[in-house]
Amino acid sequence: MRLLSVNLGRAKAVPFTDHPDGVTGIDKRPVAGPVRVAAPGPKGVGASGLAGDAVCDRRHHGGDDQAVYAMAREDLDDWERELGRPLADGVFGENLTTRGLDVSGALIGERWRIGSAVVLEVTSGRIPCRTFQGHLGEKRWVKRFTERGAPGAYLRVIEAGEIRAGDPVEIVHRPDHDVTVALQFRAVTTERTLLPRLLAAGGALHSEALEMAQKYGEKYGV
Repeated sequence: MRLLSVNLGRAKAVPFTDHPDGVTGIDKRPVAGPVRVAAPGPKGVGASGLAGDAVCDRRHHGGDDQAVYAMAREDLDDWERELGRPLADGVFGENLTTRGLDVSGALIGERWRIGSAVVLEVTSGRIPCRTFQGHLGEKRWVKRFTERGAPGAYLRVIEAGEIRAGDPVEIVHRPDHDVTVALQFRAVTTERTLLPRLLAAGGALHSEALEMAQKYGEKYGV
């Protein structure tokens, strides 16, 4: 398991974003590194966990619970075959492109050590949006991405440090539950009846998903 690339984005004006200033940082490109990784602060205030990475719309992106976004190269390869076009590392807006790691199959609360210092914790899957669809230029992209159910993972920073392409990735903790990123994604998008199962992940879960699961349980008594 290793890190294929570290990808950073710059603010760019586009016609397909809801940001008031019409800019997005979704177009991320590989950098040589090293890149500093640290907890950015609460959502709405904190941006990306990676130094030099633009997060333009802090209403929906950035913050401690989604400080870093990872995508498996294997999933990008699957999409390449389906779409019939090359997909470079970073094209899904991911900060980390990995090899040999089942990112969407990771457990909520699972921890990865990258290189010698950085430790990240899995919090949730990525929810697709209009900006993502416009960036890819694929019709019905939000629906197609959702139906595939392999969203990649958001992570929070547990131990700060520097990373670079080629660093080894090691799973250093796997929690004692069965709540995967893929299950969490289905629960908050297409199968709301799964929401009570997310509570098994406890405080490791992205705070917004945890709140959604708690409200569902209160409403339906489960």
